[in-house]
Amino acid sequence: MTLTLPFVAVLAVVGWLVVRHTRLRWWAVTALLLLGFYLASTPAAPLIDDTTRSGVEVVNRTGSK
Repeated sequence: MTLTLPFVAVLAVVGWLVVRHTRLRWWAVTALLLLGFYLASTPAAPLIDDTTRSGVEVVNRTGSK
């Protein structure tokens, strides 16, 4: 039997759990989300993307050995 979950629903549940367990305030979560969207529209976005991809590659290579 196959169970299909929408990605947005999974993200919502994970986000709710993080907020609940870290005791973040909802206004702080909203501010972080807005800051993320703002950074994605600035010239710093390619640098952030490259750095994130490099970090993931390092972690994946280290974890597979």
